Amino acid sequence: MKSTCFQYKDINQAAFFLVVILYLGISPLKHSMAQENTRPNVILIMTDDQGYGDFGFTGNPHVQTPVLDGLAEESMFFDQFYVSPVCAPTRASLMTGRYSLRTGIRDTYNGGAIMATEEVTIAEMLKDAGYRTGIFGKWHLGDNYPSRPMDQGFDESVIHLSGGMGQVGDITTYYQGDSSYFDPVLWHNGQQESYKGYCTDIFTQEAIAFVSDHDGGEKRQPFFVYLSLNAPHTPLQVPDEYYQKYKDIDPTSGLDEAMMPSQEMTESDKEHARRVYAMVENIDDNLGRLFQQLKALSLEENTIVIFMTDNGPQHYRYLAGMRGKKATVYQGGVRTPFLLKYPSKYPSAKTITTAGTHMDVLPTLSALCHAPLPEDRKIDGHSLVPLLEGESVNWADRPLFFYWTRRYPEQYQNMALQKGPLRLVAYADYDAKWDDFQLYDISSDHAEQQDLSRKKPAETQQLKNTLDTLYRELIASPHLIHQPVIEIGHPAENPSILNRNDAGGARDIWSQEEIYGKWYVKSHQGKYTIKFKFLNPVPAGGDMLLEVGPRVFSMQVDTSSDWVTMENVSLEDMKGDFVPFYSVKGKKILPFWVEVKRENDDQ
Repeated sequence: MKSTCFQYKDINQAAFFLVVILYLGISPLKHSMAQENTRPNVILIMTDDQGYGDFGFTGNPHVQTPVLDGLAEESMFFDQFYVSPVCAPTRASLMTGRYSLRTGIRDTYNGGAIMATEEVTIAEMLKDAGYRTGIFGKWHLGDNYPSRPMDQGFDESVIHLSGGMGQVGDITTYYQGDSSYFDPVLWHNGQQESYKGYCTDIFTQEAIAFVSDHDGGEKRQPFFVYLSLNAPHTPLQVPDEYYQKYKDIDPTSGLDEAMMPSQEMTESDKEHARRVYAMVENIDDNLGRLFQQLKALSLEENTIVIFMTDNGPQHYRYLAGMRGKKATVYQGGVRTPFLLKYPSKYPSAKTITTAGTHMDVLPTLSALCHAPLPEDRKIDGHSLVPLLEGESVNWADRPLFFYWTRRYPEQYQNMALQKGPLRLVAYADYDAKWDDFQLYDISSDHAEQQDLSRKKPAETQQLKNTLDTLYRELIASPHLIHQPVIEIGHPAENPSILNRNDAGGARDIWSQEEIYGKWYVKSHQGKYTIKFKFLNPVPAGGDMLLEVGPRVFSMQVDTSSDWVTMENVSLEDMKGDFVPFYSVKGKKILPFWVEVKRENDDQ
């Protein structure tokens, strides 16, 4: 039998080699550090509402994207890559490798865009592996503790709030209206800070500064940059020098009939396209600056660059002949390009037609960066590394589930299940049978025009059964049933600002004044000062009411103002609904936002 013990001779040899290694100044520790420092840097770029067709490399004859076209020529290009139909679900799945419903994300507002703090993000995974982490741009997974980027693994964050600049939840840019993308007040590591310039320029410059800030040599820490640009999301604001290049184009010219948008473009659509293309060219120029800095720092070879978008376009325009747009589960709403460049490992470009998804990014980076995956939860995504390395995969045509309805998933409304080339699409009643569904073979019908459900009833029923199983599993997710909380009175964020994006209550709550709204909070015991900001001054003579769980506080207001303040509000350690409203002359007016400050941190 072969012995597993060292012989005396082996010990002497081992000692001899150890002496030689130490004499030459090569310590095992230094060798280990050198291996650790070979971990690649990561730059993950995601744009907002930029559809599959908004690039030169996907056939758009109008938009100028030379930098991204060049990136596509040097990258692993996943031509069949899928995301969610809208932004917050895509971002949750991207960050966690899981279906968004598992994370607590069920909407883009209505209180459904807060991700549970128990989720493990790419930033947390890479930070645990020794990475510096930074986010620049859009987060949209919770604006308060404990769901902010700085609570979810990011060392540096420069972001706007809620789903977009100029939207109701982003209180620092909302009042700027048509200039909200210029000279904004952003949130730097949880604090308001004024910036000069155009938003895409600012976010990119902050990312460049983060990339450039390293020690160098063996001690250099690898970095993870999440450059999550809010452009070209509405409002479609862009520097005039870019708009002038597109203001006179006809976005439908130069397109053959098969490539025309799935719905005829209105004059409004055409103007939106002009502005979007101008914003996209600005993005392209900024990415050129970022990539040039990588070269200047000699970081290009050992940096993974990923480019993707979060969903289809908001308006009808060129989409390479696909059907649908943002918010729909047709391919036009969920299929986007995905580029991955890693020169030192994959020096040759390649087009990959196997379906990938946003949930695959976390396990892929886990493999490429030697960062362990979380083992205590289900990861729905798969590592794309076998595909990158030309290996065959046995994913058994994994099913991919898509949905989008406001507030919570509505059974069989705007749902889809894709398995291999077959796509089952549901726009039907909750008790619909298989013959109410649509079935498409996207290998021969990428425009989704030929419904095969009656010709393939067995396949339609089978896919419906799979959709039913996934739907039942996902709506039973604990973080969906038990909504993530906003903690008020916590030392990590005091005061807290409760904004309209994270307010629940009435469906489609936005900027309305007379509407029922609430926030789900966890309070810490203490005395609070609570300031209520209204869109317009409320008339004198009414009552300010606040319900927090079982506690109700009422105060008469004698003067007209857009601010009402309650002091010495006593709250206990508890979870519950935070419901404020101003009652006057039969009206109940919801504050636009609420500032909540715990005054006595020693209690």
